[in-house]
Amino acid sequence: MSVGAAATAVPLDVLKPSTPAAAHAADREKIAKTARTFEAQVLSTMLQSMFADVNISPPFGGGAGEDAFKSFLTDAFAKKIAARGGVGIAASVQREMLKMQGLT
Repeated sequence: MSVGAAATAVPLDVLKPSTPAAAHAADREKIAKTARTFEAQVLSTMLQSMFADVNISPPFGGGAGEDAFKSFLTDAFAKKIAARGGVGIAASVQREMLKMQGLT
């Protein structure tokens, strides 16, 4: 092994969490983020169906541009709703994911 390779090699123990508690905390945070993302997707789908029949008069809306960007608007609404606590979907999903992983 050359000197340069030995100096840049990363020991494997650095890549692992130092304690099982740290690993569980990282897993819990990953699960919480996944649950919030799932809730945002569900809310986005719900909002898209709510906004599907909303028609705005031509001077201020309508046309191909509105149709193209309406999904971005509903995604942004959904992400904000989920980030502010959502409607309870994330909490239920998170609780079930924690049970499935044995982290309860």
